[in-house]
Amino acid sequence: MASMKLPDSAPSPTQDCERLSRALQGRGGADENLIVWILGHRNAFQRKEIKETYQHLYKEPIIDRLHSKLSGVLKKAMVLWMNEAPERDAMLAHEAFKRRWKRVNQLQALVEIACASSPQHLMAVRRAYCSLYECSLEEDIISNVSTSLQKLLVSLVSSYRHDQGLVDLNIANSEAAKLHEAIEKKQFDNDDVVWILATRNLFQLKATFGCYKQRYKVAIDQAINSSGNGDLSFMLRTVILCIDSPEKHFAEVIRASTVRQWSTDMDSLTRAIVTRAEIDMKKIKGEYFKMCNTNLDDVVTREVSGVYRDFLMALIGGKF
Repeated sequence: MASMKLPDSAPSPTQDCERLSRALQGRGGADENLIVWILGHRNAFQRKEIKETYQHLYKEPIIDRLHSKLSGVLKKAMVLWMNEAPERDAMLAHEAFKRRWKRVNQLQALVEIACASSPQHLMAVRRAYCSLYECSLEEDIISNVSTSLQKLLVSLVSSYRHDQGLVDLNIANSEAAKLHEAIEKKQFDNDDVVWILATRNLFQLKATFGCYKQRYKVAIDQAINSSGNGDLSFMLRTVILCIDSPEKHFAEVIRASTVRQWSTDMDSLTRAIVTRAEIDMKKIKGEYFKMCNTNLDDVVTREVSGVYRDFLMALIGGKF
């Protein structure tokens, strides 16, 4: 469920492009407010039409123009927003790899791509990644990620889950037992664990997680948390939450991004809002309220400033 508020009667792509061209050519710099007002209230189809029309009218990709005229976090967020979803996720994955100081939470983007979207989207991201960076996701995981995480992440991004709602409760009970045994032994990279989480369809996995809780009286993510606190256990919990409840995962990403001691983690905040604005942001806002007892709109208003704040507020359907 998207949260964006679209105009009742949107201007034509040509009208939008003419206004955007003027906004991007001002002598005193770009008219960021107008750019946000237009692009922050257009859905994916409308943005695609704007890109095609702008290219036709001005013989230049609008993304290149935005990149050259905007700056800081607004530029990054707007460029992500204007890319197609597969290219956007490919860019986020590549950014996670290329950070000089990588933290495990920055690699969450890979799990989100593999586990919080459809098998078809994952395939499209893999194709986009190869096209943009001339190597595969798997190759860059091996080159840039610690050995302890490689097996899980490569398996996740290279699998193709059956996306039909087929569930076998006998398999769910059997695999819940296998997962429990591995967790009890702290064997988080066990072949069975990786194979089950990377290949079973999401409906089957949710049934397995339900069997685990019913049989062992504890949620599987909590069991992992109790058994280990390293990078691999963190990543496994992320996998499980992205499969079982993506909206809770992204609500937690947003919460964690705004409670850092020194400053807000703008990269994580941007990733969560830009990638989910047209998918399930209403659900994320509901989960965020349950988690923090405050509205996401109020947090964005408090933690973010300027036109960037207005852009994020537009994407989450807030008032600004």
